[in-house]
Amino acid sequence: MLFNQCIAGLRPRCIDVFLEARTTILWVINMVLNAFDLAGKVAIVTGCNKGLGQAMAIALAQAGCNVAGANSSDASDTAKKIESIGRKFIDIRVDLKSLDDLERIVESTKEAFGRIDVLVNNAGIIRRNDAVEFSIEDWDDVMNVNLKSLFFLSKRVAKEFIQQGEGGKIINIASMLSFQGGIRVPSYTASKSGVLGLTKLMANEWAPHNINVNAIAPGYMATANTQALREDKVRNAEILGRIPASRWGEPEDLAGPTVFLASDASNYVNGFTVAVDGGWLAR
Repeated sequence: MLFNQCIAGLRPRCIDVFLEARTTILWVINMVLNAFDLAGKVAIVTGCNKGLGQAMAIALAQAGCNVAGANSSDASDTAKKIESIGRKFIDIRVDLKSLDDLERIVESTKEAFGRIDVLVNNAGIIRRNDAVEFSIEDWDDVMNVNLKSLFFLSKRVAKEFIQQGEGGKIINIASMLSFQGGIRVPSYTASKSGVLGLTKLMANEWAPHNINVNAIAPGYMATANTQALREDKVRNAEILGRIPASRWGEPEDLAGPTVFLASDASNYVNGFTVAVDGGWLAR
């Protein structure tokens, strides 16, 4: 009614121009929104049973994806949330400290959904100790999950993308320690620094196949892994004092960047790591 009242006093030609402009604007809006539409797509998300991985899996489902989760523990909560919005979810139990389960991730996804369009390499672990006391086991476990499995799963999925002939999207999860050194986490820092470099290398090699490889580097996020830090009043204040946004990130803060990098909206984005950190690195 308000629209009709607004144009009631306009001359016929003015009305035509106004309606043409309105149609054009709506067309542009729809075109932009369609670029983010993931309807009919299939995503593999590693480590999506909780926290950041769960939030990214749900975001992809909300954008239209069916999701295959590769997890070391039960992901029934993620399954329930994704199925409640009308998408399908399969849970593939894996141990990413070895390469034995990588082929099964790909084949199980293809069996369930027929294809793969997106890979999110989120699974990761961390071990803490002084560098002079750090064990070989803690080094190898972290590097195997965070870097070795990430590369070889990406390699296998990239081959699938090339065979499908339609390109695809790979999103690696980096870290603030892809840019900084940290303390008492030598294998984690090494692995996440490696993720930054591998993201660029894979993008360079696979872009000619219409495969976009990029990464997201979360800042200080409110998850179970940071609960102790958030409950420590001194450390919590120190961290918040460095973040320009003056708050901890929420898992849902990764939703937008994840959908963007998984969609056609990012077709000309290659080898870039997006920091979702409230301004931490800019400080």
